[in-house]
Amino acid sequence: MFNFQNLYLFFIASLLLNLTPGNDMLYVASRSVSQGIKAGIASAAGIFVGCFVHISAAVLGLSLVISKSANLFQIIKFAGAGYLIYLGIKALLSKPVVDDTNEKPSKANYWKLFKQGIVTNALNPKVAVFFLSFLPQFIDPGSPFFKFRLLTPGVWFAAQGTLVLIIVACILGKSKDFFRNNPKVWRIQEKITGFILIGLGVKIALASQT
Repeated sequence: MFNFQNLYLFFIASLLLNLTPGNDMLYVASRSVSQGIKAGIASAAGIFVGCFVHISAAVLGLSLVISKSANLFQIIKFAGAGYLIYLGIKALLSKPVVDDTNEKPSKANYWKLFKQGIVTNALNPKVAVFFLSFLPQFIDPGSPFFKFRLLTPGVWFAAQGTLVLIIVACILGKSKDFFRNNPKVWRIQEKITGFILIGLGVKIALASQT
């Protein structure tokens, strides 16, 4: 049963896990520094939606299939890794343009970042396995409301993690203007962003099921 004690422990554990730097935090941080606060928030919102893919999979039992099927795990893993590496290479090869007009990125750019956030999270099989292994520890598997009780903390964990990512975006996004006003530093930052994305892709590619 999901009693008060379990709920208390879950809040502490989920907060500590969400505060631990990981792929999602590094991704939002790189987007916030390179493109500003709103870009970081858009990326965080996409990651939030991507989490629902894994939450739904955990509730429906698909995560168990992923954790047990080596072939399916490999397919999803390399798809997600390849996408991140593609974004990283794109950032490395791009020619940064300094914005002297202080124009804000268009809504289309935010929508694109939102979709990229969804894909990067949804194609990370480690997240699916994590939800499967972490959430059930606080719920009675014999409960007739097991699926609902699995969904509730899953949504809370995703919402809490998104709030943390938004705070990261707001803090690091303020440095965007500094980079824009210093072209050389801006180019270096773009390269760093590219290497971070490639590094995240490689990290996912090397992930194992255990």
